[in-house]
Amino acid sequence: MNSFKHLSKIAGVGYLIIFITGIFANFFVLQQLTVPGDAAATANNISNSGFLFRTGILGFIIMVVFDVILAWALYLLLSPVNRQLSLLAAWLRLVNATIFGVALFQLFGILKISSGADYLQAADAGQLDTQVMLHLDAFNHTWLIGLVFFGIHLSILGYLIFKSGYMPRILGLLLIVASAGYLTDSFANFLMPNYNDYKEVFSMAVILPGVIGELMLTLWLLLKGVKTQARQEELFLKRDPFLDPA
Repeated sequence: MNSFKHLSKIAGVGYLIIFITGIFANFFVLQQLTVPGDAAATANNISNSGFLFRTGILGFIIMVVFDVILAWALYLLLSPVNRQLSLLAAWLRLVNATIFGVALFQLFGILKISSGADYLQAADAGQLDTQVMLHLDAFNHTWLIGLVFFGIHLSILGYLIFKSGYMPRILGLLLIVASAGYLTDSFANFLMPNYNDYKEVFSMAVILPGVIGELMLTLWLLLKGVKTQARQEELFLKRDPFLDPA
């Protein structure tokens, strides 16, 4: 599609769906079912809430699908600013989506453990509970690797928005701050043995800038969209003669 206004709506809807499914799956499913440090309670919660756990996985899958769509829409929206950087930002988002998709296999492993299949009878309950926690830890750590790519993606996205001239500069600055939050939290998790002692502090460093920046971008894309006045269209065509904003 070559309509900037149309693309902005697609990007806005994609971001909104990612927000809804991500918040539901992470905060209303995983965090509600997980009891830190208690493998037995966590495994029991998941076993007793199988349908809720499956809907959480479905929410994550939907999030990955719309991440791919969003990468495409944002690339087209921002390619007039700098085609190479816009393409790099899109690829970084796709890498994050791919890594997160790989991480989801850990949650499917938990489903298998909770299924009560006959071949699992050979293992005692304690071993199975431990396996559930190991799968959850593997899911979270794989996700963290993806967030490094996502953080770099946000920094480039913020720069492109800041330089665009047709999107508010404050949105670009907010995304750059959000990028710093994601990268700080991810590397702190990898490098600090006592990360859990400061987990809430680092989490807030990610949650507040990330939510504010990406939510503001989502609302702007949905409610206002990219301007399509003649002077902006002329600017787009000068930057990219093959791009027709009609």
